[in-house]
Amino acid sequence: MNNKILVGIHDEHILLRDGLSNLLTTSNDVEVVFKVSDRESLLKSLKNYLLHILIINVYALKPTMLNLLLQINNQFPKVKILALSSFEEEEVILRTIKCGAKGFLARDTEQVQLIEAIYTLRNGFDYYSQSITHILVSKYLKNLDSNNNLYDSPKLSTREIEILRLWGNSYNNKEIADILCISMRTVESHKNHIMQKLNLKTTVDLVKFAIKNNIIEV
Repeated sequence: MNNKILVGIHDEHILLRDGLSNLLTTSNDVEVVFKVSDRESLLKSLKNYLLHILIINVYALKPTMLNLLLQINNQFPKVKILALSSFEEEEVILRTIKCGAKGFLARDTEQVQLIEAIYTLRNGFDYYSQSITHILVSKYLKNLDSNNNLYDSPKLSTREIEILRLWGNSYNNKEIADILCISMRTVESHKNHIMQKLNLKTTVDLVKFAIKNNIIEV
């Protein structure tokens, strides 16, 4: 039985398709099952292959791209869409997410964050790279009522608070693992447990929680 995370890649440039595929081969848990350049080949491949994560490079916020995201989300709801884009405008991010993307990686994304995003999506949570999270959290802070009470939520352990504080201060999983002398898999397991315990679905919500509970400073 294949327990690997099955990934598809959609990008019009062969060098970028191959580059992403090569980056993912460093993880023994990930298998790239197809790499396609056009819409027709993508939809055909989605019908023919079992897939967990689909990586799509969003070059422009055109109706054709938004419609494609909507179509995939409607026809293949079990496939988690991970969008890559050099655009970091709030409108692009929000509309891409609204059309079905469960993850969004910006141009500052490194290999370790790409792998981290795939694990996070496979575990049932949304993922946004640090710069995207900062943009969405900034929007939240503008509307934040300073008189709001803290979240009524289960108490986090000391280790969970350590990990949340480090992650909220822009450390990635590898850096957190090195600081705390634990494995990356343990860090990811702790983050998943925190989100389950707090009943949160996105990394942005996790940062909001940390801000409102004074775990991280802004």
